[in-house]
Amino acid sequence: MRQRCNDCFIISLHATFDQIAMNHQSPTLLERVSNVLRRQHYARRTEQAYLHWIKRYIYFYRSNDGDFRHPTEIGAAEVEAFLTYLAVERKVSASTQNQAFSALLFLYNRVLDQPLQQRIMPTMAKRPERLPTVLSKQEAAAVLDAMSGMYKHMAQLLYGSGLRLIECVRLRVKDVDFHQRHIVVRSGKGDKDRVTLLPDSVCEPLQTHLREVKLRHEQDLVEGYGTVHMPNALARKYPNANRAWMWQFIFPASRRYQDPESGEVRRHHIHESALQKAVAKAARHTDINKHVTPHVFRHSFATHLLEAGYDIRTVQELLGHKDVKTTMIYTHVLQKGLLSVRSPLDQ
Repeated sequence: MRQRCNDCFIISLHATFDQIAMNHQSPTLLERVSNVLRRQHYARRTEQAYLHWIKRYIYFYRSNDGDFRHPTEIGAAEVEAFLTYLAVERKVSASTQNQAFSALLFLYNRVLDQPLQQRIMPTMAKRPERLPTVLSKQEAAAVLDAMSGMYKHMAQLLYGSGLRLIECVRLRVKDVDFHQRHIVVRSGKGDKDRVTLLPDSVCEPLQTHLREVKLRHEQDLVEGYGTVHMPNALARKYPNANRAWMWQFIFPASRRYQDPESGEVRRHHIHESALQKAVAKAARHTDINKHVTPHVFRHSFATHLLEAGYDIRTVQELLGHKDVKTTMIYTHVLQKGLLSVRSPLDQ
């Protein structure tokens, strides 16, 4: 056992990251990170990612005899060396390196209250310039035709509404307006809400699906369950809302689960990996020689709207892009000018 500034680490011979702990009077360093992230309403996925990189950072500076150096004992130079190692040795992408950098800045600035004074200038991972995979309208229809049931409804929303995968699985009953023909995406990327299209062709099958989901929800209520996870502090503000139909997930999981924090048995939304597998399986049944994932439908949504002559600012709003430069990648996919050039071989 060694005393490290304000924290006390207990390191065993076969220590893992989760065994890095302080004394009984204080939370562990990772618990402190989690607490600050949750108080500031960071997404759960962000919390998981930040904890992962902080663990990796601590492990990187483990000594040969197995001792861990507390982050307060190291600083800007070590952060820079770690980020350079990720780019040069591990060859991570630029976005992965930036995520690790953000996690360490959060650790020093928000948790340890020890801002890094020196400028961090690591060797940067190269950001590749790649064009997104886009399906033609015929290819998108072929993949959708190879799907059925709930997964088909979800894929139709990805392509017809431009939703991200996680936005689709998190849709709740109240987010879909069949009369106004729109979907409200809650807490999308950047924790921003936006409105996007609800395709006419998906309305009737989606309503049929919701009737089936409502019957299951009513059966859950009869059996003494029927609650759903509520965002932020709404569970305290509206203590009975978690049983209301409007708050239920449109695409619920087939099984109930026990919430690890509250111990309450609930029904969560379907896991995103289930849709990923369904899309991959459907693509294998077609003659499409492209890597088809759920996100490809979002790329196709944007490209086909631009092909139809819609304004790029409108497409930007529907996709929820902060900067129009992000949306402009789809104009490069079109390449109308280049494709109008006739090859000398054909002349």
